[in-house]
Amino acid sequence: MAEPRSFNGSLKKVAVDELSAQGCTITVSDLYAMDFEPRATMKDMTGALSNPEFFSYGVEAYEAYKKRSLTNDIVDEQEKVKEADLVIFQFPLYWFSVPAILKGWMDRVLCQGFAFDIPGFYDSGFLQGKLALLSITTGGTAEMYTKAGVSGDFRYFLWPLQVAMAPHPQHGALHFCGFKVLAPQISFAPELVSEEERKGMLASWSQRLKTIWKEEPIPCTPPWYFGQ
Repeated sequence: MAEPRSFNGSLKKVAVDELSAQGCTITVSDLYAMDFEPRATMKDMTGALSNPEFFSYGVEAYEAYKKRSLTNDIVDEQEKVKEADLVIFQFPLYWFSVPAILKGWMDRVLCQGFAFDIPGFYDSGFLQGKLALLSITTGGTAEMYTKAGVSGDFRYFLWPLQVAMAPHPQHGALHFCGFKVLAPQISFAPELVSEEERKGMLASWSQRLKTIWKEEPIPCTPPWYFGQ
């Protein structure tokens, strides 16, 4: 979070406090505070390129992972993912997707060889056995994110995020890599509601986290996102 006093910062603090109280070991990657590099470039490889005459980021990242020649910032984040039982992505919705810095994290960290291979994706993804959850704040109200609303059902924009390799995280960036995906936590329009309503959102998030380990993952299939 760029601003720790933001509502996203408050949601992050609730998660840290509640899960710590349960005895969990918590690691936070505050990408803005870390000045995390979101751009996927050849600078991510510290060794010689496999094909210097025609640069393909996906190919070179795959080869660099196998040769252990990715940059330290990528390796450090991959180690955090390896150690995690549950990964919570806390972010404000930007243009129906993740902020650029988080998209860059997904592009650079969840590379082939580490998070998936071909074959070796979706239920066979390398992060299988781990849980993932998107905790999102929106600028629009809940009514806007319904089938009859101007933005459509919120599940529509979760498809590429959670399931398929697309600019969207839940189906694409998460299930593709093998994560078991929990239902998202969506805090609608915190800037437009009263202080009491914001406190209620935080309390609801805290209450959910108390039993988070008992939750069943959602079925990452088209009917869950788009209906029958």
